[in-house]
Amino acid sequence: MKRDYAVTWSETAEGDLLAIIDYIADDSPSRAYDVFKEVRKRASSLRSFPERGRVIPELQEQGITQYHELITGPWRIIYRISKKQVYVLAVLDSRRSVEDILLRRLTDMKL
Repeated sequence: MKRDYAVTWSETAEGDLLAIIDYIADDSPSRAYDVFKEVRKRASSLRSFPERGRVIPELQEQGITQYHELITGPWRIIYRISKKQVYVLAVLDSRRSVEDILLRRLTDMKL
């Protein structure tokens, strides 16, 4: 039996994707649109089988296993599964260090 999950994007993930699209659009608006469609399509595919994404290796090394990722091109779609929900938390460039990005985000947080 197929289990459907709701896929919810965080503001951070939406901002990540928009920044990626803006950057690509400077050189190629059509390529930016293609990337946007592909990332959204891959994230939406998590409705059917979210467990297929791997645990993020850099976090797994630290004993943190609740975060998963799907790779599409150089982009890492970072997400967490909770009950019948999939939360897309970030879209990152796989050529960058996840640890550096997370550290920067955590230290820049405004409370």
